[in-house]
Amino acid sequence: MAAGAFDAATGDGPELAVPEERRAAEVRVAFEGLMQIRRLTNTGTDAPEAVPAPWELHQVVRSVALALEAAGIAPSAINESGARTATGYRVSAGERPGTARVEWLGPPGSGAAQDEQEALTGCAAELGRLGWTALLYRGPRRRRFLEVEPPAAP
Repeated sequence: MAAGAFDAATGDGPELAVPEERRAAEVRVAFEGLMQIRRLTNTGTDAPEAVPAPWELHQVVRSVALALEAAGIAPSAINESGARTATGYRVSAGERPGTARVEWLGPPGSGAAQDEQEALTGCAAELGRLGWTALLYRGPRRRRFLEVEPPAAP
C-alpha cells in the first residue's frame, strides 16, 4: 500500500493507529467511492448499488473487507508476532479463485468461538445486502466461516 493510500482492514494487520473518527471518515469516503463505481458500471440493472462491480470481482478480499468495515463491523487484528489482539472479522482469499473467506477470530479467551455464528450471520446479512453470496460453513475444529462469492449470473 502506498503511503497515504486507503486500505480496508482485513483483520490480518495491526490495530489501526489512527483516531476512530478519522478512520470512520476514510472508510465512508472509500465506500461512497465504491458505490459510485457500482452506479457507473452496473448500468444494466435497476439497483446498481446492490450488485458488485466488475472491479470488485478482481479484488474480492478488499471489496468484502471494505463492505464489512463500512457496516461498522470490527476487524480482528494481530501484533508483530502474529498473535491476535482484537476480536472481529478476518477476510482472506477463498479456496476457489474469485471468492473470499470470512472468519470471526480473537485472542485466546476472548469468546470469539462462542460468538462466531451470530457475528458471521450478521456479516452474511450485510454482504447479501450488497449483492454478495455468503454461505456459512463449519470447518476444522468445528469453527464456522463464510465463503463469499459474487452472485450467480442470471
